[in-house]
Amino acid sequence: MAYDADVIVIGAGLAGLAATAELVDAGRKVILLDQEPEQSIGGQAHWSFGGLFFVNSPEQRRMRIKDSHALALQDWMGTAGFDRAEDHWPRRWAEAYVDFAAGEKRSWLHRQGVRFFPVVGWAERGGYGANGHGNSVPRFHITWGTGPGLVAPFERRVRAGVERGLVQLRFRHRVTGLTRSAGAVDTVTGEILEPSGIERGQASGRTVTGAFELKAQAVIVTSGGIGGDHDLVRANWPERLGTPPERMISGVPAHVDGRMLGIAEDTGARLINRDRMWHYTEGIQNWNPIWENHGIRILPGPSSLWLDARGNRLPVPLFPGFDTLGTLEHIMKTGYDYTWFVLDQKIIGKEFALSGSEQNPDLTGKSVGGVIGRARADVPGPVKAFMDNGADFVVERDLGALVRGMNALTKEPLIDEAALRREIVARDREIANPFTKDLQVTAVRGARNYLGDKLIRTAAPHRILDPKAGPLIAVRLHILTRKSLGGLETDLSSRVLTEGGDPLEGVYAAGEVAGFGGGGVHGYRSLEGTFLGGCLFSGRTAGRAAAEAVG
Repeated sequence: MAYDADVIVIGAGLAGLAATAELVDAGRKVILLDQEPEQSIGGQAHWSFGGLFFVNSPEQRRMRIKDSHALALQDWMGTAGFDRAEDHWPRRWAEAYVDFAAGEKRSWLHRQGVRFFPVVGWAERGGYGANGHGNSVPRFHITWGTGPGLVAPFERRVRAGVERGLVQLRFRHRVTGLTRSAGAVDTVTGEILEPSGIERGQASGRTVTGAFELKAQAVIVTSGGIGGDHDLVRANWPERLGTPPERMISGVPAHVDGRMLGIAEDTGARLINRDRMWHYTEGIQNWNPIWENHGIRILPGPSSLWLDARGNRLPVPLFPGFDTLGTLEHIMKTGYDYTWFVLDQKIIGKEFALSGSEQNPDLTGKSVGGVIGRARADVPGPVKAFMDNGADFVVERDLGALVRGMNALTKEPLIDEAALRREIVARDREIANPFTKDLQVTAVRGARNYLGDKLIRTAAPHRILDPKAGPLIAVRLHILTRKSLGGLETDLSSRVLTEGGDPLEGVYAAGEVAGFGGGGVHGYRSLEGTFLGGCLFSGRTAGRAAAEAVG
């Protein structure tokens, strides 16, 4: 049989680039397909903050963080909560990933020119027992150059493969089917879409101009998740998280549509853990959107008061940055799909970071001067732009005006000024001395024991109603769609499995479409910094395994 390539890779995001790069290193011929135009190469990784999960890294040690493989594995397993028969391979992938994060992951990336911001972030702090959810120590390493800086070395390796005649890049190729010959999947069929000159992230046309059929010895599926299709998100929404939100904003463009999950399943692949998903609770509408319904996530420090739609403070330990899905579950049981941060300018200036490469031009542009300027500013420029232009921001000098502004943004005027004042005054009284029964105040003081938080992420405890800390700020927060935690079940060689547990011959999967490995390496929850790393690890694994299989 005549093959068009040794391997066809479906999806030119980070996982697809990593897989293709490994195939090139092995001298294999590859066709890389993607339904979007070439300017969207790198997929969702391009838009990311570039956060990576490392264990016992040089950056951690310089910040006096004591981490270990045993502690990281404890945190991962306590966070994942594996409890299903189909968690066999996800658990194996979790063990392998922690080994990778504590081992060669950083040095492998460093050899390719990837560098990291020296201050390690502390995401998903948990707040439960030692065996429960959360990172016991800071592990969130920001790539110098954010998402584009992480994509760049893999794109370079792939384009070097193009120069060597090993890689064909075929954009605007939308896959519609996988078929078998003699038992193995070796044929990819689909539609050729009209050329598109849209900017990265914008909606591209769907006019079909032709068809294609390609053959290869192996196929690697790296096509992403379902976060751009809100109907599909709602269809898979788990009962444990309550009623699906009436309104969500999108953390990913519309082309993140989950099409290949259904196509692979129709071909015989097993799809597991469909109900496991990761959506953020601190979403705000982008005042300068790139895609439709474009949302941005606030990466908050721990000091903002978090209130439900009626103005009630969220329960312990649902503080900003502690337990994303625990907070989501609580919110959806309130009967409303939005919440509020109430804070002041002193807090927002130090504690608000916005997720995304485009919201962090200093880090993305690798500007030391820009980073220093951000640290010295009362409020960083991108955050100030949202304060001035964001539809979800209310900025006022007195609490009465703030409450009126909050109520003006919602269908019902649910916030009572007197009740909110009592809540804030009670919290402010707890700041008066080093003793407190308010566990959020304790958490803030604990955060400042870590040098990284004290320097750039956590404001010194102070009274929110202190005029010197003002103006007062309220931020309406939406549910922001983002990641699928379930996906195609794979073994440790990234081979896609069937319902019977046997490999679907010729098919591999990596990245979000494979639940970042195994069909759900994160279990029910993520430790953050593990999505990009999961794309890299599973993509690398799939590329190496396919290269060996077709050799």
